[in-house]
Amino acid sequence: MYSVFIVDDEPIVLEGIRTTIDWENSNFSFAGEASDGEIALSMIQEIKPDILITDIKMPFMDGLALSAAIKKIQPWIKIIILSGHDEFDYAKKAISIGIEDYLLKPFTSKEIILSLQKAAERIDRERNQLSDINRMKEELKSSEKIVQRDFLSAVVHGEIDVASVMQKSAEYKIDLFSRYYKVLISKIESSTQNQQNQQMACSLVNSYSSSWEQTNCFFEHNNRLICICKGSNQNELEDNTYHIAETIEHIVTQNDDCNVITTIGKTVEHLSSLPESYEDAKQIIEMSNPDIHTRIISSDDIKTEGSNLLFLKENDPMVERLKYASKNDISIIIEESMKLINNNPGQFQFVASYLLGDLIFAVSKLIENLGGNIQNVKPEILTRSYIDSAIQNSETFSETLKSILTFSLEYRDSKITGKYQDVILKAKKYIDEHYADQNTTLTTVADVVCLSPNHFSTIFSQECKTTFIEYLTDIRIENAKRLLKETDMKGYDIAYECGFSDPHYFSYIFKKNTGLSPREYKGNL
Repeated sequence: MYSVFIVDDEPIVLEGIRTTIDWENSNFSFAGEASDGEIALSMIQEIKPDILITDIKMPFMDGLALSAAIKKIQPWIKIIILSGHDEFDYAKKAISIGIEDYLLKPFTSKEIILSLQKAAERIDRERNQLSDINRMKEELKSSEKIVQRDFLSAVVHGEIDVASVMQKSAEYKIDLFSRYYKVLISKIESSTQNQQNQQMACSLVNSYSSSWEQTNCFFEHNNRLICICKGSNQNELEDNTYHIAETIEHIVTQNDDCNVITTIGKTVEHLSSLPESYEDAKQIIEMSNPDIHTRIISSDDIKTEGSNLLFLKENDPMVERLKYASKNDISIIIEESMKLINNNPGQFQFVASYLLGDLIFAVSKLIENLGGNIQNVKPEILTRSYIDSAIQNSETFSETLKSILTFSLEYRDSKITGKYQDVILKAKKYIDEHYADQNTTLTTVADVVCLSPNHFSTIFSQECKTTFIEYLTDIRIENAKRLLKETDMKGYDIAYECGFSDPHYFSYIFKKNTGLSPREYKGNL
């Protein structure tokens, strides 16, 4: 299935493409539409379609400018240009951008289908070429690639002085110099431990990575990608880093069996400090044991004021474990505790008391490291009676462990993600107040909360468990349902009132979300 996004300032063209193609019985899905390039750009950043169909002449941002921007940030997207201007200059410029096809208006639905099929064939060819496992192996075997990889590895590990870095980077034709740096690490894995799927995903990422601007990449292990990200200022660097992280996520998750954890180290200003950013990202990825879900984690996201969670030195291994444990680890810790108890028959209360005391100490230290005080947030677990009650039998002991572990992880997560609570609340408040404005986009809301679109998109998705576009659409649909219930407004008026630029698109999205057309919904009230 290939997702298709359409951009045209003529409603009749949008409706024609949307309604004449039998999406349900084709290999294509309708991902969305926009009436100008500027709005489309932020939507495409969020939706990440496979194919873009765009008019060439539009207000605010024309199709050529949109295509150039898309090819820069999401180069895998295949672009079909629509034009009523049979001019060689337009075609020549479109070809130079790298578009897939160029259709002149008026066109038929058959021509659109043929063009989509052509783009799909190109996608398939690229995927087959890029997923060739031998491609990555051959690259890694080449002496030039090995030398460059070893050099970059030495740089991030601090094994080479700056003078040698300058000399060798010129010799190897590697541009490493910038004002600011961040190191990004992506760990790519198969959920089913299928090595072929994992290698295919790594091969795809490896093939695309050479085209990323302001970035030097290499695979440190078979499934661990290291990226040195550069920027002339900190905002540019952050935007570039998150863009790369999201691109890696998109490429890897094309295979449903694969997931990727990407960690981003702190910003540094000197090449000699790159190992600090590398160690920062490495500690997060190695010490965490997350759920089997794709995630992007920045060291800035988990460091709270007054603490330095990443670099705390504790002798108790349980403290370290709780810093990065996931909810899945709760049952594992309980099983390990019960196994230890079962290996010491006749000493249940003694061993259980020891294990529970060790856990309570670890939780206390974790809360202290996060700026809290166990005596204020959960004082009851410090009492002798609490422990005595918990070790009466194995069932009660297991339930107590589960309760304490769940509490500690929830407390930790509330502090770690709390940095963005104000950002999310501010964004949601703005959306609630401006959902009716057609110019409310990912970019405009990101500006309101003072984050780059890529960073804001990642934070919003991870914090809210839904994408920005899905959330905005839900708000608009809920308000449309309210107006259908409470007023006698016409469907097209409700569409405009709720931020939709085209009543036909509103009807399509309404039915997609509710299963009913606006007219049917109104009739069932």
